[in-house]
This record gives sequence, structure tokens and C-alpha cells, in this order.
Amino acid sequence: MRNTLRAVLPALLLGGGGFALSAAGDIKPNENLVGEGIPSIPSTLSETVGRYTEFRGAGLQDWHPTRREMLVTTRFADTNQIHRVRFPGGARTQLTFFPDRVLGASYAPKGGEFFVFGKDTGGNEFTQLYRYDLATGDVALLTDGRRSQNGGGQWSNAGDRIAYGTTARNGKDRDIHVMDPRDPQSDRVVLETEGGGWAALAWSPDDRQLLVGESISANESYRWLLDLASGEKRLLTPKGGAEKVHYGGGVFARDGKSVYVSTDKGSEFHRLARVDPATGDHDFLATHIDWDVDDFKLSPDGKTVAFATNEDGVDVLRLLDTATGKERPAPRLGLGLGVMGGLEWHQNGRDLAFGYSSARSPADVYSLDVTSGKIDRWTESETGGLDAARFSEPELVRWKTFDGRTISGFLYKPPARFAGRRPVLINIHGGPEGQSRPSFLGRSNYYMNQLGLAVIYPNVRGSTGYGKTFLKLDNEMLREDSVKDIGALLDWIPTRSDLDPQRVMVTGGSYGGYMTLAVATHYDDRLRCALDVVGVSNFISFMERTEAYRRDLRRVEYGDERNPKIRAFFERIAPLNNAAKITKPLFVVAGKNDPRVPVQESEQMVATVRKNGTPVWWLMAQDEGHGFAKKKNQDYQFYATVMFIKEYLLK
Repeated sequence: MRNTLRAVLPALLLGGGGFALSAAGDIKPNENLVGEGIPSIPSTLSETVGRYTEFRGAGLQDWHPTRREMLVTTRFADTNQIHRVRFPGGARTQLTFFPDRVLGASYAPKGGEFFVFGKDTGGNEFTQLYRYDLATGDVALLTDGRRSQNGGGQWSNAGDRIAYGTTARNGKDRDIHVMDPRDPQSDRVVLETEGGGWAALAWSPDDRQLLVGESISANESYRWLLDLASGEKRLLTPKGGAEKVHYGGGVFARDGKSVYVSTDKGSEFHRLARVDPATGDHDFLATHIDWDVDDFKLSPDGKTVAFATNEDGVDVLRLLDTATGKERPAPRLGLGLGVMGGLEWHQNGRDLAFGYSSARSPADVYSLDVTSGKIDRWTESETGGLDAARFSEPELVRWKTFDGRTISGFLYKPPARFAGRRPVLINIHGGPEGQSRPSFLGRSNYYMNQLGLAVIYPNVRGSTGYGKTFLKLDNEMLREDSVKDIGALLDWIPTRSDLDPQRVMVTGGSYGGYMTLAVATHYDDRLRCALDVVGVSNFISFMERTEAYRRDLRRVEYGDERNPKIRAFFERIAPLNNAAKITKPLFVVAGKNDPRVPVQESEQMVATVRKNGTPVWWLMAQDEGHGFAKKKNQDYQFYATVMFIKEYLLK
């Protein structure tokens, strides 16, 4: 899995600048922002919060195939771009210069004379693939350049082709194509599919087969073997039966006689397994670990699997000897409690690169010499001159919910100089198949350090990391049970002598935005205000408008709006249809080009809540999608959020 071209959205790297000043010296939205109801923001605020907008982070992309250097993503101007780092601690040399973010990059695996990268436009997620020639700096478009989504590229072992997924045929189904990036005209379809959840995962050692993934939901997926000569596909993993099974990743053993995957087959958690392609038999590995395997990579010589386990939200790096199937001691990283951001072996078989982030360290790139245990830090990202070592570390907290289950989350407390019960900001993750974890909070540290807020990141039912039963507890008609988990959190807050139950704000993005709106309708009397970022206001209109390639995948999680019973349930629980219950101030943020939660979800909520006479702030970016990726837009959103908190939570 070393030669993977990532096509996932990166974490937003927080950083400053890019706003306009009025004649009076107030901060105004830039030309791409539409703001309504937001009061004038004094320029002094940018000076006060400025250093908290200057955080930077770095994301691992790929090792060079022959030299000990790598590609990373980081932001020096407005968006994440590709940079080359030639040695640990070396300068980050910027290679791409686009107004929009670059989403991933992978070297040609033999000579490394070029790399392939993905980029969308204005946050629309219609990612196109490009070739960057290192000798000339020339960039060539490889895919169709239209409203198609392309990504997940996997290099052949010979290094002459990539296999990738694309919605080019009809915008809905994700077919598998193969192409020589040196010759885009070589592109051909090798598998037509039905559904948006298909992906190329790995080539067999002889490059005659592809391992292909089919994703149905967060609880159900399968692995297929595709014969490239005949075009025939054969199911590798079991399908059907009472137990829904999920598979993660996939790579052939070096001899081609088995396939490594992670799976929750027969378990609550994802375990490593070795699958026999001939029989489909599963040999489960490292079964003593009762936590999810988050990521795994097979070493170039096939002798070691490096994998990370998610243990109560904290990543632990482990090594497995493939000859014995047993775990072997892994060197201690000594980086504190945090989250890993991908694993990549160098072709030398000794250096294992990974991203790492903790509450006191932005995302940076490291490598481990698995033979000697030596750790090298390749990037050291800026923190705006602030001492991140003094930032709040999380406390793992737990509370009982309505059905007797225990829900957990991470509580970040302000410095000791803020005495008495502190105002509370509840920040709910998206997904819903996501998990709040103790990674770097970026500019949110301002809320604790300067405003004295306590911030809680809950992991309500439906979150990953706690087993597949917990993951399914909010599916379809159980949707509002996760909202009740926040109600139980509101009951728990008064039991803490350091938290103020009279000053509580709720926020979240994407599905967390839906949760924010739902909590605001159910518990209006217990909140001071709410901030919804790109959230769903009605699952019916959401399903009708979200991009076609996502629709069936979302129906499995939320329910099928074409079913009259489900449709009636959606109508009943829709925050839009319960907006009359929201009397506390609401701030709504959206991107005009959002393909996931279209901007109309936010627009209709703003219009409806305003009919109550409730104060509503509205911020929309015309050059963004599912969350703000451009620093100038992030900055204005942050300034406005600080103003909102001061106006409605702290007074």
C-alpha cells in the first residue's frame, strides 16, 4: 500500500490575513464572502487573536522511491500545496502554486521523475488528477476536467500504470480505470460498477489482478479480485448473511498468496487478517488487541506490517512479523498522546514515515527507523510564536445517557487564572461515522486560553472507535438517540464544579451541524447560542440535493427518504420543521460549492429561524465547499465566531 495516491480531504490547516478594512478600520468580509447579521468587527480583534490564526501543519504524502526525501502538504499562503523536504528538518520547498488546495500526491514509483496529484476547484470535490514533472515544473491534466470525481490512485508494481476510481461515466457510479500517467490517452475502463463506494486498492505482485473495494456503509464493505485481462471480478470476502462485515484497506502479500486487510468480521473491532484468495479463509492476527486497527502498511520486503490502533482515541504504533503472525516490540515514539496521520514505508524497508498530532503539537511528519528505533522529525510547523507546550491537554470524561450506556468525550479546560465555573462550548464531530480525538485544536485554543471557555468534544453513539454495535446505534429511525446523548451531557455538566450549566453553546460541522441544529430545537432552554457549520437541516432535501455518487451510501446510514415511513420520520425530526423552537441566537456558515451538504440546507434554515425574530448570523463563501479551506475565509469566520461567543455566551 506504499504507492497510494490519497484523495481524501485533508484537515484544514489553520493559519492569518486576507481580510478587508473599511474606512472606519473595521474588518469586512472579503469579495468571496457574503455576511448577513454579523456586526462590524473591529480591526483590533485581528491584532488580539492574530497569533492564533498563524498555526500551520504538515501532512505526509509520499517518500521518493530512491532518495531519502519526501513530499508533504502544508500552507505557506492561502491553501495547502505540495512541498518537497529533502532531509529531516529541511526546508519545505513549495512545488505547486494554485488558488485551490492540493489534496494528495504520489511519486512515480520507479524513477520518481514526476508525481501525480489531485486538486478540486472552489471546494467542489470534483477532484481531477494531474502530473507534475519535476525537471520542468510542467503540470498536465490527466482526467476529463469536467464534473467528475477522480482519485484513490494505486501504482502498479512495474510503475507504469495507476488504477483509480472515477465518476466520469455518469456522475453517480464510481468505475475503475487504468492509465499510464505519461500518456493520458492510454486511459481505459477496467471495471464498470453500480454505486459510489468502489475503489482500487492494490495490484497483485505480477500486476495481473487488482484488489478492489466495494463500500456499502460504515458497517458493510467487501473486497473483490479483478482479472485485468478478462475483466472478470471474483468476490474475495463473504457477502450476505446476518452479520454485516466491514473491511478496511487491502494489500497483497509479496508472494501473492494472501491478502492483508483489517476487518470486524467476528469481532466488535477491526482486526488485522490475512485472507487466502483461493479459499477466502481468514487468518486473524494480533487478536489480543481489543481496539480498532486504524491504518496498516506492509513493508517492501513483506516481512513486517506496521499498524496503528485507536485506543480510546489515542493512536498506538505496532509492528507485526508476517512470518510468525505475531506482534513484535515497537520502539516508543515519545511524542505524547496523539493521533497518527498515515503510515508510509520507504523502499529501503527501514524508514517508516507517519504524520502525528497532539493537543500540544500541530500535525507534523516524522520517520522511525524500525531497526534502530531512531525518530527523525521532518517538519516543525509554526505555532504563531505561542508556546504550544502550555496548551490544554484533554481530560477523558464519561457520562451515563438515557438508556444506561456510557458516552465519553474529551474535555479541554482553560488555564487556572480563570476561576469559578466556566462557560462551556460543546463541539460535535461530523460523519456521523467520525470520532473526536486528542489532536491539535489550532485556533480553538484561543477559546480556552483567552476567553476562559471549557470545550467538550463528545463522541455520541454512531461514532467510530467504540465497536460496530456502538457505530450502528444511531442508524435510520434511531437518529435522535444521538441527540439524547447530548441531552445527557447537558445533565452531566452541572455535576462538575468547574463548568457553568447556565452558559452553554453548541457547535459542529457537517453531521455535527445537523446535531447542533437538532440540539438547538430539543434543548433551547438550556443553551445560550449555537453555531452550525455546513449542517443538514432536513434529511429529505439533503438526500435530494447531495451529489449522486454519495446518495445511496448516505441512505444506508440515515434511511431511504423514498420509503414513506422513513420520509415521515425525517419530516418529524427535521430541524427545519422544528425551527420555531429555536429562540437563542444562531450562527450559520456554509460554502456555495458544497457537494455533500448543499448550501440550500443552510439557506432554508436561516430564512426559517429569522421568522422567529431570533438573531441569526449568516456567512457564506462563494469559493468554498464543505468547510472553509482558504485561510482568508477561515480568518474572517474565526473573527466572527469570537464576536458571536463574546456577544451571546460570555455576557
